[in-house]
Amino acid sequence: MIATIRDRRQVVPSNGPAREALRVKGQFWTPRWLAKPMAGWVVAARPPRLFDPAVGPGTFFAAAREVGFEGGFSGFELDELALVESFKLGLSPQDLRGVVTGDFLQHQIGEQYPAIISNPPYIRHHRLSASQKQELRVLARKCLGFELDGRVGLHLYFLLKCLHLLSENGRLAFLLPADVCEGVSSTAFWKRITDHYRLEAVVSFAESAAPFPGVDTNAMVFLLSNRAPTSSVRWVRLLKPDEAVLLGLFDGTAGNGVGAAEIHDRDLKEALRTGLSRPPRGHRPAGVPLSAFARVVRGIATGANEFFFLTSDQADALGLDKSYFRRAIGRTRDCPGGEVTKPDLETLDKSGRPTWLLNLGRQTEDELPQSLRDYLKTGTKIGLPSRALIKTRTPWYRMEERSAPGLLFAYLGRRDCRFILNLAGVVPLTGFLCVYPWDPSAAFCKKLAKALNHPETLANLSFIGKSYGGGAVKVEPRQLDTLEIPQHVLDEIGLKPPPTFTQMALLDAPGPGGSRSRQKSRR
Repeated sequence: MIATIRDRRQVVPSNGPAREALRVKGQFWTPRWLAKPMAGWVVAARPPRLFDPAVGPGTFFAAAREVGFEGGFSGFELDELALVESFKLGLSPQDLRGVVTGDFLQHQIGEQYPAIISNPPYIRHHRLSASQKQELRVLARKCLGFELDGRVGLHLYFLLKCLHLLSENGRLAFLLPADVCEGVSSTAFWKRITDHYRLEAVVSFAESAAPFPGVDTNAMVFLLSNRAPTSSVRWVRLLKPDEAVLLGLFDGTAGNGVGAAEIHDRDLKEALRTGLSRPPRGHRPAGVPLSAFARVVRGIATGANEFFFLTSDQADALGLDKSYFRRAIGRTRDCPGGEVTKPDLETLDKSGRPTWLLNLGRQTEDELPQSLRDYLKTGTKIGLPSRALIKTRTPWYRMEERSAPGLLFAYLGRRDCRFILNLAGVVPLTGFLCVYPWDPSAAFCKKLAKALNHPETLANLSFIGKSYGGGAVKVEPRQLDTLEIPQHVLDEIGLKPPPTFTQMALLDAPGPGGSRSRQKSRR
């Protein structure tokens, strides 16, 4: 039996080939202070066997031994080199004899397990092949009765299959990214799961307690059992990486966790509606959604920024006429303040940042100056017309059309000020969302920016977006439509939905017969 686990910390590369290799494998090792409480909860009833579908270096098995588990181990692991690490944690070949070197999702398993634990590989959808995605769709239909959104990562399918293998009264503890609670399929997914299994507890982590510091993933722990579902769930936000606090929370001896954790016993329906990764909203009055003041569109996707988005020096060196370009901005760090101005563009240009977007329409190449024709031929030679996004355009060099929005929204970032007044009249690339106020006047845009940048409004981003490591939040256009601006903030600023929106809402209201008179053109 192991007395203590040596807390072997994984060194996470910040970039380069080593970081890319880590992303491909999806291997992020669970720290000891978290592995031990998870293992302790799963084996509390002393089951005869503990199963892990992605054993890795054996962290959970070693943690189970540390809390006194004397049963056997079973599991899967693709990477034999990772298994070698388990011996450094004190595990023996005898402990690992039930571990299969292979792909868990590909194997047919004919037994069930009373205790399952895992930190499955974090592999996002764009790293999965078309054949893999088809196999996973079949698995989702088998386990849920419906397919999941195509952007779901591999980790969620690990959870599905493991729940299918969990024996009656068995316990399961999984470490998953928060996006499993925030995606398109998340509400339906968790509703189906909690209709059949008991969600015992959910643990989220403040940035100060992040299990994987330096990784852009907001991790969560889910504790489930194969028992009759209940109408409530214990929701925890851990404020510091404290093993003792988690052990107490999981075995019911921790009290309210004051100072180390926020603990809420939540109505399950409320938690699913709000999102399991998000804190309870309380009973504060609802605000007014952003859609009452503006429409939201994503920024321009060029398909090849290095070709279409140039600096002034690059355009001049190529002899390209600037009248075929328009001013644009590509990344959030190019907007350090709450507004972007024309002088800001000139400063960026002088510092070597691209601000000129090639803006060709349906012109044939013969209609363009010779220098541009030569440049487009260069693009053809390097294969740009065959790239996935670009090949959908006719002609391939035709750019997406956007008018300059009144405000820009940095949809993925850590800055407090996310809404930026567009005083330079630029169009943004996909690092931003375009916010087009129904009233485009400068005075209205300024008031709207003030309301959106109010701390209480920004706090509401956490209830609509996807959360990532380091406090980052990603918000898609249709999610941003629903961002609530508190009524008292609107009153303080003197901002009301413009008449244009009110008229559209009235036109879209059901008539006497129940039908709508017309669709909202703002969409």
